Amino acid sequence: MGAAQPRRAPGSPLPETCFGQPAQQGQPAQQGQAGQLGQAAQPGGFGAALETPGYGLRTAGSLRWPPVPQWRGILLTAAGVALADGALWAISADTFAALPPAYWAMAVLAVTVDARPYVLANRRASSVVLPSICFTFAIALAWGFVPAVAAQLVAVTVAGARMRRPARRVPHLAVQHAGGLAGASLVAAVTGLHLGLAPHWDDAVLTVAAAAAWIGARYGLAAVAARWRHEGGPPRHHERRGVELFATAALLLLGPVVLAAAQVGLVLVPLVLLALQAVHRMVRSAGEYERAARIDALTGLPNRRVLQAAVVDRGGEGGPQRQLALLLLDLDRFRNVNDALGHLLGDRLLVEVAHRLAAAVPTHDLLVRLGGDEFAVLATRVDGPAAARAVAGHLADVLHRPFHLDGLAVDVSATIGIALQAPGAAAGAGDAATLLRQAEAAMYDAKQRGDQIAVYGPDAAHHSPERLTLLADLRGALREHPSTFDPALPGRTEPSGPVLAGRTEPSGPRPAVDRPGSPDDGIQLFYQPQIAIATGEVVGVEALLRWQHPRRGLVGAEELIRVAEQTPVMRLLTARVLHEVVAQLAAWQVAGRPVRAAVNVSVRDLHSAEIAERVDALLRRYGVPASLLQLEITESALMADPHRVLTTITRLDRMGVAISLDDFGTGYSSLQHLRRLPLTEVKIDRSFVLGMVADRGDAAIVRSVIDLAEALRLRVVAEGVEDESTWRMLARAGCHAAQGWFHARPMPADDLLGWMARYRPLRPVPTT
Repeated sequence: MGAAQPRRAPGSPLPETCFGQPAQQGQPAQQGQAGQLGQAAQPGGFGAALETPGYGLRTAGSLRWPPVPQWRGILLTAAGVALADGALWAISADTFAALPPAYWAMAVLAVTVDARPYVLANRRASSVVLPSICFTFAIALAWGFVPAVAAQLVAVTVAGARMRRPARRVPHLAVQHAGGLAGASLVAAVTGLHLGLAPHWDDAVLTVAAAAAWIGARYGLAAVAARWRHEGGPPRHHERRGVELFATAALLLLGPVVLAAAQVGLVLVPLVLLALQAVHRMVRSAGEYERAARIDALTGLPNRRVLQAAVVDRGGEGGPQRQLALLLLDLDRFRNVNDALGHLLGDRLLVEVAHRLAAAVPTHDLLVRLGGDEFAVLATRVDGPAAARAVAGHLADVLHRPFHLDGLAVDVSATIGIALQAPGAAAGAGDAATLLRQAEAAMYDAKQRGDQIAVYGPDAAHHSPERLTLLADLRGALREHPSTFDPALPGRTEPSGPVLAGRTEPSGPRPAVDRPGSPDDGIQLFYQPQIAIATGEVVGVEALLRWQHPRRGLVGAEELIRVAEQTPVMRLLTARVLHEVVAQLAAWQVAGRPVRAAVNVSVRDLHSAEIAERVDALLRRYGVPASLLQLEITESALMADPHRVLTTITRLDRMGVAISLDDFGTGYSSLQHLRRLPLTEVKIDRSFVLGMVADRGDAAIVRSVIDLAEALRLRVVAEGVEDESTWRMLARAGCHAAQGWFHARPMPADDLLGWMARYRPLRPVPTT
């Protein structure tokens, strides 16, 4: 390919590069990105090795002054607030003297509740919701701007001290909230809004308008400040503010209710604290979910979703001479480590690798874990392939030192594929997927050549010969052996079945199902039951694809889809699976055992109306109710092209086919998409379920997803339930159904009816 670099000895000199500013000594690597990785960069690390004079790097003399000690900043801020409130008191002494006791009670509560501000996980200081706005907004509507801002300044100071924010951040937050109060007061003054003992119906409309003005002014000032901090460019780390805005609006509109209670009797005002607690729980639950959606649970590094957003945010920021480089690191022979040492030590090794990489990557670049043994680095300050190779070479050297686990020295190496974005090019939403695909192609090319590092080029676009061969074999199998699967008609009888717990088999003869005719090409479907946790009954099955390759042996669905998804072969494979599943549903229906089956479909399938037409034709042909078929889509498929995907699944929903969101929490979807999509079910990814017994974080994520789905009236299925403890925890959390080896392993269609006849429903022990 001409862009590959052979493996080299560690410690060899690096060429000069302008990769960027080194991580300063004592500055946490990946600050704000990895909750568990706060390790400081060590001397001789990534930044130190690349520090080359003449490339715009900071020298020791140009470092910023250290921040003011926190206690001193708090005192200075408090003194500033005292001066500001004193000035307000001096200017408006008559106003403050005339204020009723209700004002003072609400002001005290405003300051008190801000000792517990609502901070959304993984967000910045401007993304905090202060519960005091419930009281200060009501004060602004009842007694004006000056009394409201006087209380708000003190409350913001308390919140800043409680959150341990830098002293310079507190005035920013105070100005934003003062701006919000000014906007609300302006609307109240212009419209003549003054909440009293006998409000009119139009007061409610004007109150909503004042709340909208508060939100617009507050977040408008925050946006201006963020843009200013980034020198006029768009701020990074765009976050969906849906939950934050909803919580803010709820608190603001609760204010008039507090005011009404205060006018009736001051003893009623503290009751609002119960409502504030409910809002706090909602924000915390949403924050936990959003953080889980962005952070890898094992290593604490950002995940693929953060990488996608970072490519869009950082593309083209380096100017015409700088490029965005994506480095994909795949640990060599990591499966051997798992096989030899066990998965527990394998996970510990991944955490240690993450720590070492995080200490080596400068803070202006991004380190993520993609999953399994794959990591990625998004470098923003390279000036060409040579600089990118130098960065990759240093990362390889960083991993060269042995890792010590329980007295064992484990050697780790990585193959690194590099993809470069054109200099100065603006990044789009699809660029992350493109860069990842190119970096993966380069990585496979490096493995094939026996090299350690390779840069993507045109000759890597077709991936490795091994994958091309597998794709050709799959295409040949699907075209040479089209599906002949038809449901068997009644042809023989079986004896009456036994009586099971709460369910009686037919007492007389019933039709049996002959083995359906299926092409002998090794492609087959297994079915894994889904069990209702509350009753123990079988509520459905999931169809799982397997291929017994004549030379490679058993090939799983994940590898098949990875090879076929970007090619026309994917549609052939989906057509084959849908045909066999619908025909099998008809066979089970004839046998008197109708059961719902779920089928996974890919992003390529959802981009065309063909799948809806095919499903409709199959259901009509075999006489299967649409309610017995469910299609599962992944979050990545949803976000690849939301508009086209929404059109397709809306049509399927109108047909009566249920839609399930698979692997929930590992992709890119948001609360906004969950609200818009015609979903019936969400499936919690097995990576969270498997660890919920031992990991409190995983358990919190699972509970948050269940609570969220309950609020959206969606059914929840947990994947990967492999033991009774997990099953009982899911029962206590309110999960609807479970799927995993605890109940049954995937089995051929012929074995499913026999298993159902032997299966005895297991119900969880009631808990108090």
